[in-house]
Amino acid sequence: MSSFRNHVQLIGNIGGEITVPELESGKKLVRFSLATNEYYRNAKGQKVESTDWHNIVAWGKTAEIIEKYASKGSEIGVIGKLRSRSYEDKDGSQRYVTEVVADEVLLLGSKPNGNAQPKAASPKSNDTSGQKDADTTKNGGKSNDKDSTTENGKDDTKK
Repeated sequence: MSSFRNHVQLIGNIGGEITVPELESGKKLVRFSLATNEYYRNAKGQKVESTDWHNIVAWGKTAEIIEKYASKGSEIGVIGKLRSRSYEDKDGSQRYVTEVVADEVLLLGSKPNGNAQPKAASPKSNDTSGQKDADTTKNGGKSNDKDSTTENGKDDTKK
């Protein structure tokens, strides 16, 4: 039940340029805005689109992947937690901001060559076989991969 506390999941489009400030510590940080759209019908039956904007922050390996593979307009999924903080602006006024600190991202949409290739990024694991393992578990141990040959070139699937 504790995994539900302060848990955010969003899918949207990056709304502006991704900023990558230089940090003295050498840690990687990215900041960007994410637009999420909601569609509904009003009392007159007209379709209405409502857009919400979210400030997203990512650190470390997740930040590196976002910087390398995402850009303005990219569709991504973000899993993280809300964080509120305050700071003093140039005029000396106290400002408050709420942002999503991304723990994981999912790059959605297609690559520039048109092939859809979602890619998950999580600083918790470098293992990218999680989706294949989940698919295998759902199908009673049978792989969904069309090419299921092993390193030696033999078909490793059971028929």
